[in-house]
Amino acid sequence: MTKQTLYLWFPGNAAEALTFYQGVFGGELEMFTYGQFGRSDGPADAIAHGMLSGTVTLYGTDASGTEDSVVMTGVSIALLGAADPDTLTRWFADLSAGGTVLDPLQQRGWNAYDGQVRDRFGVRWLVGYELDDAEDDTGTASN
Repeated sequence: MTKQTLYLWFPGNAAEALTFYQGVFGGELEMFTYGQFGRSDGPADAIAHGMLSGTVTLYGTDASGTEDSVVMTGVSIALLGAADPDTLTRWFADLSAGGTVLDPLQQRGWNAYDGQVRDRFGVRWLVGYELDDAEDDTGTASN
C-alpha cells in the first residue's frame, strides 16, 4: 500500500540534504545519480532520485536546469505525534541547526507542545506532540 510522501527538488544539494535528514530521523537512505539513470539534463553526479525510508519518509532530487527547486511558502511538513516527545524534541533541535526557529517548541494552552523551524535547506517543519495522562507538564513520564 502506498502513502503520501513528500518529494523535494533541491538546487544541487540533494545528497547533502538527504544525508542531513537521515542524520536527524535515522532510516535507510538510497541515492541514484543522473549518470546512473542515463540522464543528460544535469551533472552526472547530481542526484536523480533519493529516498529516505523509516519513521520519516522523504524523496528528493537535484532539480535540473529547467525545474524549480524547493520554496516553502504557506506550507510545512507536520511531524505532529510522529514519535515520542523526547524524539520529537531532539528532531526539532537537529532541524534547527543552521536553520531558523520560526516558533520555539513550547507548551500550548491545550496541553500540547509544538514549534516551527525552517531548516538550512529551506524546508519548513511543524513539530509537536500531546501529553498523555501518564506524563507531567514537562513531557516526561510521571512516577
